Amino acid sequence: METHPITVIGAGLAGCEAAWQIARHGLPVVLKEMKPERMSPAHHSPRFCELVCSNSLRGTQLSNAVGLLKEEMRRLRSLFILTADRHAVPAGGALAVARDDFAAAITAAVRSHPLIEVVTGEVTELPNEGWTIVASGPLTSEALSTSIARLTGTEQLYFYDAIAPIVEAGSIDMSVAWRASRYGRGEDDYINCPLNETEYRQFVTELRRAEKVPARDFEKLIHFEGCMPIEEMAERGEMTLAFGPLKPVGLPDPRTGREPFAVLQLRQDDRHGQLYNMVGCQTKLTYPEQRRIFRSLPGLRQAEFARLGSMHRNTFLNAPRCLTPTLQFREAEHLLFAGQITGVEGYVESAACGFLAGCFAARLARGEEISLPPETTGFGALLAHLRHADDNHFQPSNINYGLFPPLAQRIRKRSEKRLALAERALRDLRAWWAEINPERSS
Repeated sequence: METHPITVIGAGLAGCEAAWQIARHGLPVVLKEMKPERMSPAHHSPRFCELVCSNSLRGTQLSNAVGLLKEEMRRLRSLFILTADRHAVPAGGALAVARDDFAAAITAAVRSHPLIEVVTGEVTELPNEGWTIVASGPLTSEALSTSIARLTGTEQLYFYDAIAPIVEAGSIDMSVAWRASRYGRGEDDYINCPLNETEYRQFVTELRRAEKVPARDFEKLIHFEGCMPIEEMAERGEMTLAFGPLKPVGLPDPRTGREPFAVLQLRQDDRHGQLYNMVGCQTKLTYPEQRRIFRSLPGLRQAEFARLGSMHRNTFLNAPRCLTPTLQFREAEHLLFAGQITGVEGYVESAACGFLAGCFAARLARGEEISLPPETTGFGALLAHLRHADDNHFQPSNINYGLFPPLAQRIRKRSEKRLALAERALRDLRAWWAEINPERSS
C-alpha cells in the first residue's frame, strides 16, 4: 500500500470533495490551498468551498439531470451534498444553501479530519512525482496556469469560455429545418434552419436591443475574433451575420431548391445524436433573452435548451485530448485533474468530478483496479462527456439528460422519459458502488 500522502491542489468544491474521499479510503492527504495567503480576484473569504456566484445548487427533482446527480452523490455520502442538505435555505424547487454556513461547515470538517493535512500557500509548479489531484478551479493562478500550459501545450489550455446554446434534437421542428452539409460535402452533419429576409432582420434587431449579462469585476472581456458574441457581431452591421455564421451559401433548401436569405446551422454535440450546438451563437445575453430570441427562429419555436450560452473567464483543459478515462493526464499519469479545470460546468458537477478523482486516486495509490461508473449514471455521463466530446470543438458542459445513452424503449412523454433515465441511473449506480465502496467490508 502506498504510504506517501496524496496531494490535492485547491480547496474548492472539487478539491475538498477529492480530499474527503481519499481520506474515506483510509489514505493520508495533503490539501494545498493558497487562501488566505493569496486570494484570487473572485474570492473574499478564507474559508474553503466559497460559492462565488449564486448560492443555488439548482434543481432537486429527478426530472432534472442535476437533481439526479445530487441524489447519486447523496446515496454515495458526498461531503458536498450532505453538507448542502444540512445548510439548505428555502428556494422552491431548487437546493440553495446559506453560503457562509456551508463554507464554514466544510472547512471545519476538512480541517478536523485526522487524515487530512492542510498546507497554506500558493502552488506554482506541478510536482514531477507522487499522486496529485489538480483542482485549482476556473481562476487558476497565473503561475500554476503557466506550469500546466508547459505540460499540456498552450493550445490545449483555454482561459476564455465562449459557449453557444445546445438544443435537444427532439425539440427541433424538422418540417422547417433540414439536414445537410455546406456544398454537400461529407454526410448530412448539420441541421439547417432557414430565415427569410424579414425574419433575419428582426433577429438582428432583437439581438442588438436584448439585455446582456454584465461582466464581473474579475472578468476581462476580450472578445477574440474566433469567439465573438453573436450580439457583438450584430452590432457591427446589419448584414454581418448573413456573411458570417448565418451565411446561406452552399445550403439550398431542398423544398425550394434555392438558398434562403440566411441559415442558422446546428452541429451534433453528443455521441447519441440527442444534442445540437447552435453554431456561432456564443452569447452574453441573459438566459430569458436567449430563450425568447432563439425561440423566435424558424425550426426552433419549441426549442428545449440543454444548455444556454455564456462567455466568461474560465481556465479549462481540452479534456478529450489531455485526460484518460480516470482523469489522469495522459503524459504524466501521476497527475489527475478535477472540477471545472476538466471542462465540467457548475457547482454540483465540479464536486462530483472531485468525488470521482478522489476515488480514482485512492485506488491508484493502492494499486487497485479502477471500475468506471456506468455511462447510464450521472457520474458516468459526466465522465463520458470529458472522454468523448468533439476535441476540435470542446466546451465545458453542465450535466443534462442529453449526455446519457438513450433508453432501450421509446418513451414519448418528456417527463416520463427523464424519470425512466433516472431510475435506470440509480439502479446501475448501486451495482457500481458495491464494487468500489471503501466501507463495503465494514
